[in-house]
Amino acid sequence: MTGSRPTALSNRYAEHTRFAAVNRSHGAARATAFPRGRSGIAILALQGDLDMASAPALGEHLLAALPRSARLLILDLSGVTFCDAAGLTLLIGIQRQATGLGLTLRLSAPRPQVAKLLRITGLDRGLNVHPDSSPHAPDAGG
Repeated sequence: MTGSRPTALSNRYAEHTRFAAVNRSHGAARATAFPRGRSGIAILALQGDLDMASAPALGEHLLAALPRSARLLILDLSGVTFCDAAGLTLLIGIQRQATGLGLTLRLSAPRPQVAKLLRITGLDRGLNVHPDSSPHAPDAGG
């Protein structure tokens, strides 16, 4: 009895829904290392769209760039203009890798739309998110 109902609802939904592919590759995210801050703090600035198109390559780049000598890794998100589920997955993966290396990861200065995405997904509670990019914030080791 209930087996046919979800199919009928799904078909009805599909009839009224249109999906369009979005090509966002023009704004693919990239990371830049900034040797600023105090010793033991590494800051990587992300710029562009953090999405399905850019996340795999960016993830490889970030994992290769994880500093072995730092205690705190700050990902400056002030230049991230768009983030989707693949971008969020990347951030979670980077946090896991950093933790495995004994690093603390902090996400800093997300734009309002990225901050909202982190908030509504609850990731702002699992990831260490700060509104500014100062390496001298209270938990930055000093």
